[in-house]
Amino acid sequence: MAATEKILYFDCFSGISGDMTLAALADLGVPEEHFNAALGKLGLPGWKLRLSPGSKNGICGTRADVDVLPIPLKPGRLAMNPKAERHDHRAYRDIKAMIEGSGLPAGTKDLALSIFGRLAEAEAKVHGTEVEDVGFHEVGAVDSIVDIVGAAIGLEYLAPDRVLCSRVELGGGFVKCQHGLIPVPAPAVVELLKGVPVKSGAVQMETTTPTGAAILAARVDEFTDDKRFAIRKTAYGIGHRDAEIPNVLRLIMGERAPKGADAAGDPLPPSTRGIVIECNIDDMSPELHGYLFERLLEAGADDVWLTPIVMKKSRPALTLSVLCAPEAEARLALLVVRETSTFGFRRYPVDKTALERTVETVRTSLGPVRVKTASLGGAPLKAKPEYEDLRRIAGETGRALREVQERVLRDIGPGAGSDE
Repeated sequence: MAATEKILYFDCFSGISGDMTLAALADLGVPEEHFNAALGKLGLPGWKLRLSPGSKNGICGTRADVDVLPIPLKPGRLAMNPKAERHDHRAYRDIKAMIEGSGLPAGTKDLALSIFGRLAEAEAKVHGTEVEDVGFHEVGAVDSIVDIVGAAIGLEYLAPDRVLCSRVELGGGFVKCQHGLIPVPAPAVVELLKGVPVKSGAVQMETTTPTGAAILAARVDEFTDDKRFAIRKTAYGIGHRDAEIPNVLRLIMGERAPKGADAAGDPLPPSTRGIVIECNIDDMSPELHGYLFERLLEAGADDVWLTPIVMKKSRPALTLSVLCAPEAEARLALLVVRETSTFGFRRYPVDKTALERTVETVRTSLGPVRVKTASLGGAPLKAKPEYEDLRRIAGETGRALREVQERVLRDIGPGAGSDE
């Protein structure tokens, strides 16, 4: 396993766009000549990439501009690209063919196609068309093609082990496009960022464009505000708009010990995202707790527990905590509201790490017992007999439950008896 993991972190406190991404990658160290050499393999005429120093609100970084140039037709004649060229329609199938037929490296092609594919799927959903028939407007313009393919080129050049991203600022208000005024975030952005943690309203303007959202959707491995890694370099992509907050994209290159390695270097299972729902209760009969626990577990809770606390006016109370998968949050929160005396609840995301578990029936001196075994790196680590089986044996034999537990643990052997 690698000694360190190379992290690229998108800090989207002011959103993200295609040109800001391209500029930030350049500011992070991707050479301008590398961009130009790779983009030249597209065979796309009529553009020039300019990378220059820029600043917003006192923050200095790099600005990216794509100039639309005259296209030569015949010797001595030029066809000028009018300003409207930026809004020419380009079909997804044509852009796809351009990238596939280019001389770009395979990894860059795959990422660029993935970004455009995400965009095409989002646009098809919004406009009710087939993906292959999607005709791009703003995204089909020369400058946006350069932005997207350039982002793929820069990301492949930096080659991070893992790409992380903060909560994404969407902005607010309305934005003018080919179809007129539409609300922020644009419908395509909403489709692209489904399931992604976002925020809005920092400014009354569009801060996250469909191009920027597609780059995140295609390349980010994890959306998190957790920056527990060593920062090695910071870069800023300067945007083209002025607002109350800096119109910039911050990229952070860092490193950390590979996620999922313990102190001895043994691989831990990858973490998964969970949700904890909590509320404080000081006026509910304890008789109702058992029923509530059963309902919550039956409805999909991974775990439920109570913690003694002291509330205002020195009142003893309990905190009810429910751990669940994100998809179970809504129905479990509704149960908490209906089945308890609380007037509200709080929720927060957590990362869960669970050992691999298997359950098998083991013959013991007191009869068959289901035993749950946890493994680490493929090797058994700990085992525990199921409580309900111990309880059944105690009832059937008249033995004390404690005695049954000790007897079964001896039969199971070393490593039994502990569980997380």
